[in-house]
Amino acid sequence: MYEKNIGTKQKALRLNLDRRIYGSFAEIGAGQETAAVFFKAGGSSGTVAKTMSAYDMTFSDAIYGNEESGRYVVESRLIKMLNKEYSLLEKRLSEKRGADTTFFAFANTVVALNYQKTNEGHGWLGCRFQSDPLSPPNDVIIHVRLLDNENVLQQQTLGVIGVNLIYSCFYYAKSPETLVLSLMDDLSPERIQIDTLRCEGPTFEGVDNRLLSLYLVRNGFTDAALFGPDGRVLQPQEALYKKNIVVMRGRLRPVTNVQLDMIDNGLKQFREEPDVDKDRVLLLSELTLHNLKANEQGIDEKDFLDRVDILCGLGQTVMISNYHEYYRLVAYLSRLTRLKIGLIMGIPNLEYIFDEAHYHYLAGGILESFAALFSRKVKLFIYPTLRNGHIYTCDQLELPPTLEPLFQYLIRNDKLEDITDYNEQNLHISTDRVLEMIQAGEDGWESMVPAPVVKQIKDNCLFGYPCEVEYTPLRQQIKQAVEQGELGTDLPVGV
Repeated sequence: MYEKNIGTKQKALRLNLDRRIYGSFAEIGAGQETAAVFFKAGGSSGTVAKTMSAYDMTFSDAIYGNEESGRYVVESRLIKMLNKEYSLLEKRLSEKRGADTTFFAFANTVVALNYQKTNEGHGWLGCRFQSDPLSPPNDVIIHVRLLDNENVLQQQTLGVIGVNLIYSCFYYAKSPETLVLSLMDDLSPERIQIDTLRCEGPTFEGVDNRLLSLYLVRNGFTDAALFGPDGRVLQPQEALYKKNIVVMRGRLRPVTNVQLDMIDNGLKQFREEPDVDKDRVLLLSELTLHNLKANEQGIDEKDFLDRVDILCGLGQTVMISNYHEYYRLVAYLSRLTRLKIGLIMGIPNLEYIFDEAHYHYLAGGILESFAALFSRKVKLFIYPTLRNGHIYTCDQLELPPTLEPLFQYLIRNDKLEDITDYNEQNLHISTDRVLEMIQAGEDGWESMVPAPVVKQIKDNCLFGYPCEVEYTPLRQQIKQAVEQGELGTDLPVGV
């Protein structure tokens, strides 16, 4: 049961008084704040086997080994810390108390706000733990951004989330969504964001880490999460650093030929830009929370995973975000890379961007949003739209007279351009219509969808596709008896 109102000190005390739980703390950066909470809570000798902090790089390298990157606040350093500390626990204590103890090793490697306040605080935290004595260990690993404007406040935040992490491992591991929620107990997204979360080990068998990332975004603990083509959760700052990023946004339910044509030709034009490094280009297929909502009940988790599986199957990197407005998305990406960014979109999305009604909450209105959207190295690549038998490009865009000069300014300053090389035969494809045909079992939708996607939809009955059910002889007899009125329909569940 989720005990939302239990405080940080109470969590540490409960762990201290649970004689089954025993482990080590290794913390680098921002003090030993997590261990300190356990000491101050009382009864810490019941939980703390060892605490340490190897601040000096030479000492750290001697204990945990060198990092090829030369950086210390990276996931690879955290993994080395967990490996070392957990192996020492087993080596020194398993014979003495392993039969009735669930061991854990907590570690973090962090850079907090410096004295000049010229850096961004962030860090990796992890807990390796046993669910039962003598069982194989599990890992829960997170990456956080520290947003407090004082070093001492960031230290306090690290202590709280460290306790939350250990507590959630031992008391909420069987409920992944509760585990996610509990990580932010006594904290707020204004103080800290969790942009990466991975759970691994026998306790988390069957848990999809992409779904945990969705929980982070949906609950406002971060604004965006990232998955690689292999489905592995990525840390955005590391994945997007020094990359020329191209973004294609959509519901992608399902991916159609017109969307692949947009991506292929938009990406081709972006690569031809003189200030784009072809070797550093990364394509993101973005799903916003708004586009993930399948109905009024909210987000269908299976539908979300189906869409991500299809995109990853096409070799794409997938982002989910809470950035409904494009200018907020650009502001986020520009924090992670200083290289040029491209946005691929159709005429309807361009019209949306120029609709002043969407910016009434901004003091500067549309100009304030455009300052964020276009002030950096950003360019829009516009795919044509078919309307009433006519092809609409930027030349046919109809805007109020007051906005026409702004549009011309963007054209003349090379901030947006038409995608010129496109397949006109794809322009009639409507994603909504394709979805209707799939759900109704109509013929013909297969020609509008890439062949690998067609196979996935049919093989896995995705998006409401009416798959044929194979009946065993007994089930076939029951089915026929029901249809002929020889057997009632109020059968036991499963029959």
